[in-house]
Amino acid sequence: MTLTFNPKIYSELLSKHQPRIIKSEQENEKFLAVVEELLSRPNLTPEEDAMLELLVRLIEDFEAKHYQLNASTPHSKLLHLMEARSLETADLVETLGAREVSAEVVNGEVEISKKQAEVLGEFFQVDPSLFLSN
Repeated sequence: MTLTFNPKIYSELLSKHQPRIIKSEQENEKFLAVVEELLSRPNLTPEEDAMLELLVRLIEDFEAKHYQLNASTPHSKLLHLMEARSLETADLVETLGAREVSAEVVNGEVEISKKQAEVLGEFFQVDPSLFLSN
C-alpha cells in the first residue's frame, strides 16, 4: 500500500510551524524541537516526512553559516590537495623555488604569499585565492 501525499495536510503543517529561513539561535532552537518531536514518532506520514526534510535543510543552512567548526585554512587546503595527489614537500620545490621555502609553507610555519598562492593555484589548477587568508 503506497501512502499518498495530501497537500491539504501539508499546508496545515506549514501553517502550524511556519518554516522559514532561520536568522536567530532562538528560531533554530524552535525548529530543532520540532525536528526532535518528529524523529521521536515511529511512523511519519508523507506530509510529516516532507516537513522534517524541509526543517532539517533550514537548520543545516543556519548551522553551516553560524557554526563553522572546521573552517579550513589556506594551509589545510594545501595539505588536502597534496594528499589527494600523493605529493610530498619535495614535489613543490620546483613550484615554490627552494626546499627550505617549500618546507616552511607545507609545515605551516609561514603564511602563503600572494605570489606563492598564484603559483600553487596554477600548479594545482585551482583558484589562487584558496591559498590566501581573508
